[in-house]
Amino acid sequence: MNRRKKETVTLRERKLPGGKRSLYLDIYSDGKRRYEYLKLYLVPEETRADKAANRQTLSLAESIRAQRVVKAQAEAFGVKESQDNEALLHAYLERIIARKEGTTKTSWENCRAHLMRYHPDPELRLAEIDRKWVQGFRDYLDQEASIWSIDDRKHKVNARPLSEGTKALMFQKLCSLLNTAVKEGLLERNPSMAVERFREPESDREFLTIEEMRQLAKVPAPDEAIGRAFFFSCLTGLRWSDIVALRWSSVQTVGGVPRIVFTQQKTGGREYLDITEQAVSLMGERGEDDRLVFPDLGAVQSARIKVAAWVKAAGIRKHITFHCARHSFAVMMLELGTDLYTLSKLMGHRSIETTQIYAKILDKTKQAAVARIPEIL
Repeated sequence: MNRRKKETVTLRERKLPGGKRSLYLDIYSDGKRRYEYLKLYLVPEETRADKAANRQTLSLAESIRAQRVVKAQAEAFGVKESQDNEALLHAYLERIIARKEGTTKTSWENCRAHLMRYHPDPELRLAEIDRKWVQGFRDYLDQEASIWSIDDRKHKVNARPLSEGTKALMFQKLCSLLNTAVKEGLLERNPSMAVERFREPESDREFLTIEEMRQLAKVPAPDEAIGRAFFFSCLTGLRWSDIVALRWSSVQTVGGVPRIVFTQQKTGGREYLDITEQAVSLMGERGEDDRLVFPDLGAVQSARIKVAAWVKAAGIRKHITFHCARHSFAVMMLELGTDLYTLSKLMGHRSIETTQIYAKILDKTKQAAVARIPEIL
């Protein structure tokens, strides 16, 4: 008779310089030991806020530990993760996070933390989630959820409510998870559809004018690959996440016109984007279909630093990030007379309301131009 694999999962702490303690899982399986660091930390308890933060952190860590135990027990008995209405929320979320990268992955991990604080039970089934449950999560984000920041110098914990933008982002992640579950046949319908979304606050969207793009093009980029990718975004409107994932198999020619056929990393929508020969030239010599078009971009954090230095060297006094290239494309297209509906399709927006933000930016630009008219009479 086969012996069942023995596995234990223990939550442990490790002291760090400065007084903080790092939480990790000590996983012993089939005679072997491994460690999983949770990126969760306890702080010296000097105030009530310290104690409250540690309680929440420990609760979250224990939820993760319990989830690992359930998974281990299922594997020990030969039970595979269900693909039907028995699928578990937290296990399903882990699968989604495993497919993400960069800043997108970080957002999903933050959503996981809030979902575990709201409902830490690792055995919650997707099929149990209804409108009332989703409304409860929205209320939690709106009224209870906090961001805990640690002052390493004073070992203090500061709690502040989520910003409106963060509330909207965290709730959107849950809605996206449920949408994906519907597409994969795990749910018949999305229970979040009947729950009001958070209204995302309008923010200033910095961009480069056409003249500023020309000005920037005269200055060598600190990283040649980043420079080509940035201008490629300026000419196509593609996000960083779509550019780093772009493969030559997605670059086609239809009726003599170069076109990119791809799936948006952010929305999952299938897009068909015609591009100019100028944009094609930025991609370089065509490679094998399975090769990346821009293979040497590195991390987005590094790209932000390089773009900021490049813009400064060009004498442009704006806070420009890589994502501002997408904004620059949108404003440029409106200045060239593109209507909002067409721009919405070019940007891959699901709602024209999102595209209208750029029309407001253009209005402000026109107003500023008019305001510079000198007194004549």
